[in-house]
Amino acid sequence: MLLFAAILPGASAIFLRVYENTLVRQTEAELIAQTAALAAAAEVMWPGTPIPAVDPAARRAPGYFQPEPAMIDLRSDPVLPPRPPARATTRNADPDMVAVAETLGPMMDRTSQTTLASIVLLDRQGVVVRGLGEDGSWRDLPEVQSAFGGRAETVLRRNAGYTPRYSMEWLSRASGLRIHHARPVVVNGQIEGVILASRSPRALFKGIYQDRGKILFGVIGVLGLLSVLAVLVSRGIARPIEVLRRAARDVTHGDGFVPPPPATAAVEIQELYEDFGRMAEAVERRSRYLRDFAAAVSHEFKTPLAGIQGAVELLQDHADDMRPDQRRRFLDNIAADSRRLSELVARLLDLARADMARPEAGAAVDLRSVAVRIADAWGGPVQIDVDLPEGLPLVAVPAASLEMALSVLMENSRQLGATRVTITGRVDGQRVRLTVSDNGPGVAPGDIQRIFEPFFTTRRSEGGTGLGLAIAHALLRTNGADLTLVGSQGGATFALDLPASSAPPDRPAPAQQN
Repeated sequence: MLLFAAILPGASAIFLRVYENTLVRQTEAELIAQTAALAAAAEVMWPGTPIPAVDPAARRAPGYFQPEPAMIDLRSDPVLPPRPPARATTRNADPDMVAVAETLGPMMDRTSQTTLASIVLLDRQGVVVRGLGEDGSWRDLPEVQSAFGGRAETVLRRNAGYTPRYSMEWLSRASGLRIHHARPVVVNGQIEGVILASRSPRALFKGIYQDRGKILFGVIGVLGLLSVLAVLVSRGIARPIEVLRRAARDVTHGDGFVPPPPATAAVEIQELYEDFGRMAEAVERRSRYLRDFAAAVSHEFKTPLAGIQGAVELLQDHADDMRPDQRRRFLDNIAADSRRLSELVARLLDLARADMARPEAGAAVDLRSVAVRIADAWGGPVQIDVDLPEGLPLVAVPAASLEMALSVLMENSRQLGATRVTITGRVDGQRVRLTVSDNGPGVAPGDIQRIFEPFFTTRRSEGGTGLGLAIAHALLRTNGADLTLVGSQGGATFALDLPASSAPPDRPAPAQQN
């Protein structure tokens, strides 16, 4: 829109220049038609020349009609000085041309009377035979020389008698010019003379006035187009952005939602609505998460802090009356609660890092090597079987995130009393599914929906923080992967859905290990 508005003045100026050049060429075309008709009449009237017969077959032959277009250009053609007076000469006019002028003269006068063109008839020496009331020769004029060379010529000359009549006439480049056209008179293949015609072109503002209806229609069309564009911009950009601004203000205060984009909105605005809607959902989800997380942290910290505070108050009030074993028991409780607080802080830092982690670009990890390292690290009381097929694609998840998630699952299986864990894998479309199954007691039906919640644990009395699965889930989700519980009967079965990497395997897989 801004570009369109910016080019309108330039387009208007170009229109005026093109329109004025069209007026000049229209005048040239008129002079060409007049001189062509007069030259043909002079040829027919030439003494001793029979009237040529017109062969109907020749009129139908290709190339018979040879139109002569107007070629003058105000921008590129030079402007010559005003036409000088005829040069004095002692030569007499050609008698044959004088005879032709006696008959052709009235036709020239009637033509000038209607077209306002000045028409001069020259003989083969360039001597003025009829026109302008001057005597002498104009053979030295460039356009006359071109005509004697057998080629009609049009030139632009300054009008010596021009005086401005309108205050804005300076805007017209052609107002002070005059068009001169010279055409040879050819008789029996010989150039016997030249017809020289000249006329001032139509004035720019007079032409605009004469064509005011067409120009007014064009102006109305442009204004109508601008109005349509203004409506489109309003409905497609301005109004949707105003609605989005109000929605953003409401979302800022926490009591609004992002409406769907209007059907008339531009494609970019619709995409902006979608992006803003996703951002608002993410902000709301994060706000809920922070509220729930703050409440959970407060609850988790309250118990050990209350234990420490109670033990300290008892020791402060009754330390001298307590037996040594009682004091030791209270001190041990303080130490245990302190260790739990330290463990909670460390796990909270791990969870914060997992939530703030960014996906690693270009990751391509071999699942078999990661699974074998985990089996070596956790093998012992728990038997770990790695059963991954050959040719399994690389996955676009960092090895550290995979090891962290598998370590959490191994630790949970060990603490719940499992004696065997099996790691299997398969390709699922553009993803790889890694399954971890144990033979432990599984997950209670009432806990299935809560196992990935931060601070949810069934081993709180044993020091569990309930953050392990939440950290593993956050790490995998950062890299486009997912961790889900797919089975809880006869042992827990977790599935890691991992995005496959586009890089092919570049090293042989290690041998299967049990």
